[in-house]
Amino acid sequence: MTGLFVTLEGPEGAGKSTNRDYLAGRLRKHGVEVLLTREPGGTPLAERVRELLLATSDEPMAADTELLLVFAARAQHIAQVIRPALERGVVVLCDRFTDATYAYQGGGRGLPESRIAELERFVQGDLRPDLTLVFDLPVEVGLARAAARGRLDRFEQEGKDFFEAVRQTYLRHARADAGRYHVIDAAQPLAAVQADLDELLPSLLERLHG
Repeated sequence: MTGLFVTLEGPEGAGKSTNRDYLAGRLRKHGVEVLLTREPGGTPLAERVRELLLATSDEPMAADTELLLVFAARAQHIAQVIRPALERGVVVLCDRFTDATYAYQGGGRGLPESRIAELERFVQGDLRPDLTLVFDLPVEVGLARAAARGRLDRFEQEGKDFFEAVRQTYLRHARADAGRYHVIDAAQPLAAVQADLDELLPSLLERLHG
């Protein structure tokens, strides 16, 4: 039995974690086993890599170092958590995955997408999300929400141009593959966003049991 791999993407302050938890609750009401996870992270070792990636430091982190750390954490996450869960028939809801790498390290940092794609093939093999939900909102709104949460991490301290590039990369990838991506207006009130998720629920259940 094969599960379903759903990733939730978007810039800072888009509400991915909140809506991941909401979607998990709706699926569980239908008797579906759900695993919640995140990137970078998802295992004890990968969470330690996450700490390196998010922490501010006097030593600047090279863009290639950042990229390799992201995929090192991802390799561990896939091997220890994602693949085993999918093989058990579980629905995996992951807060960020490789689309975030294209957006942040590709769009934001300016690294070539071909380099990211090469690592994607090496680390993931044929593993790709079945569905990617992109929670989209204007950069200013997202940054204001992130600032309201408190202390900013290394990525959240980047400027508006960085996050605009992140946003546009997400949207460009979504336009290029409408079959896998579903863009949600995350600037709406939370109830409206969750109503959009409710509309997706029947198709998710059909894909899981079809």
